[in-house]
Amino acid sequence: MLFLVLFFTHNNKYNPTFYVWLNFYSYLTFLTIPTELHSIVETLIKTTNSSLFQRRTVKELLWGYTDPILRGDVGFFLDYNNTYDGPFDVFTGKDDIANVGKIDKWKESKSLSFWNDEYCDMLNGTDASSFPPFVNKKDPLFFFSSDICRSVSASYERTMNLKGIDVYRFSLHALTLASPEVNPDNKCFCSNMKTTKNCTLAGVLDISACQQGRPIYISLPHFLHGSPSLRTDVLGLNPHEEHHKTFLDVEPTSGFTLNFAKRIQVNMMYGPSKVITVLKKVKDYTLFPLVWLNETATLDDETAEMFKKELISRIQMLEIIQQVLLGVGIGVFLLCLLGFFIVRRSHNKKELA
Repeated sequence: MLFLVLFFTHNNKYNPTFYVWLNFYSYLTFLTIPTELHSIVETLIKTTNSSLFQRRTVKELLWGYTDPILRGDVGFFLDYNNTYDGPFDVFTGKDDIANVGKIDKWKESKSLSFWNDEYCDMLNGTDASSFPPFVNKKDPLFFFSSDICRSVSASYERTMNLKGIDVYRFSLHALTLASPEVNPDNKCFCSNMKTTKNCTLAGVLDISACQQGRPIYISLPHFLHGSPSLRTDVLGLNPHEEHHKTFLDVEPTSGFTLNFAKRIQVNMMYGPSKVITVLKKVKDYTLFPLVWLNETATLDDETAEMFKKELISRIQMLEIIQQVLLGVGIGVFLLCLLGFFIVRRSHNKKELA
């Protein structure tokens, strides 16, 4: 299930289908144009009678509308169908069960090419749909997400009961998007000193390197775990740990992810310009949230019953057999020990006689 939350200014309470929309597609194009050519952009805006803000329906925002400047169809999910982010080469676990599901190659490469750093370009873990069996709650789970062009890790939070099945909840750690000052491992993810305030900005990831240079920033919804300035620059943000975090509920024996919520927010960076009218009053680079997505999935009741029957019940049976065999073993040992003492005692009596 996919939930989509748009950030907008509601301008008509009687018609909830029309909203004032930031025309970010055109603006993304602006930001890739050198400052020297901003005068051409300003002329283009005026001649097409365009604006940074436009009134669009939700359907248009999701499935496309014709942009007056780009003169083409744009939309969040315009080209979403018939797309995939592979191919992936993964380990089967034939040689080592600890490698089950781990990614060996993505797009025929053993590492990424976005960050120009050996550490940040590593392909770690699985695709998060499953992990090697016998999950240890003390160890973090690593997985790669093509949506954010990097590998991340999740830490154990608590044990939960999901439809009669015990699962470990692993959540994305707050340090994942921390500034390099707090988490030095993130230094290689910081590529623009100006827009990140000398790499002190926390809670966002610049993914322009894997988005053809477009200034797109990824964060958790409402800038959860982000720098306070991110929330003061935009009205209406209210991060909540329970509603906005990303988590995985993993069955520890099989390593299968039985329930998850992947929540990410897409943001656009805009900054000052001495030529473009709408940006003349902008004093500093600011992140504007466009949309956040909540992609969730959980096993249904039928699958839960099958899982409990085929796996949980058999494991419980094995545990019972193990306890019975252990009890029988202890009983046999005690009988042998008792027999030993009886024989020894009888032998000692014969020697005394």
